Amino acid sequence: MAAPTGPTVRRMQLGWELKRLRDKAGFTLAEAVDGLTFSPSKLHRVENGLTGLKTTAELRTLLDRYGVEEEDDVDFLVEIHRDSLNRGWWSLYRSVLPSGMGMYIGLESGARSIRAWQPNVVLGLLQTERYAREMFQTAKPVEETTTEFVERHIQIRMERKKALTRRDSPVELWVIQEEATLRRVVGGPDVMREQYEAILAFTQLDHVTVQILPMTTATYRTGANFTLLEFGSPLPTVVQSDAADGSEISDKDTTIWSFSRRFEALRAGALAPGETPAFLQRLVREI
Repeated sequence: MAAPTGPTVRRMQLGWELKRLRDKAGFTLAEAVDGLTFSPSKLHRVENGLTGLKTTAELRTLLDRYGVEEEDDVDFLVEIHRDSLNRGWWSLYRSVLPSGMGMYIGLESGARSIRAWQPNVVLGLLQTERYAREMFQTAKPVEETTTEFVERHIQIRMERKKALTRRDSPVELWVIQEEATLRRVVGGPDVMREQYEAILAFTQLDHVTVQILPMTTATYRTGANFTLLEFGSPLPTVVQSDAADGSEISDKDTTIWSFSRRFEALRAGALAPGETPAFLQRLVREI
């Protein structure tokens, strides 16, 4: 099985390994860092993939404390650590990224599969450049953003889409779109027609599945969009969800189970994947 890719996912992998080793050694967070140059809270953030160890020396000190002596095991973890220090492509845009967005993009870029529900707009990974630009331009005077902000966010969105078409292990995507998101006009008929055709093209890829939940279907719905990202064992599944008070990323088992149940309920109520092309072609004709 291929190793997880991307600095964010490698940082998460290292944190998972360090927590496993600490638990195996029987140390609390405070005991693990006793006499070291960083705090229990710093180690907690490292174990949860929120931050990284600055140097290989810090890593080796922890491994020595945990009793890890096998040279191959140490070299394996040192390699993960070095990979985790690399800067992802999104670091070029850090000045315009909202808090937490860099973390999410890093996870998205390194995920093996993504399951998403989007009841508000076309999912970002499926958006055309014109659709994205119209969205940002419409919001520009209200949110008082600059032209540079708009253009850089469009660049970010187009770069993120490459995860679906990259030659080396493209991410598997399964998205459920609320019908209303496809009928809600952004930018005009030409923009929407191009957007429908772009989604239609994505559905031709073996690793992309798009289902549509009709407005007239009486079934389970939730108003908040969410995304489940999977990386393969032993790394945990992560969910990103939006709410009125902001965005949240979690890998808690109970949270993952809750959102997985929601996705399955939405999937069961949506049109079968095989019906999506005909539905999109009908939208093209109607608009």
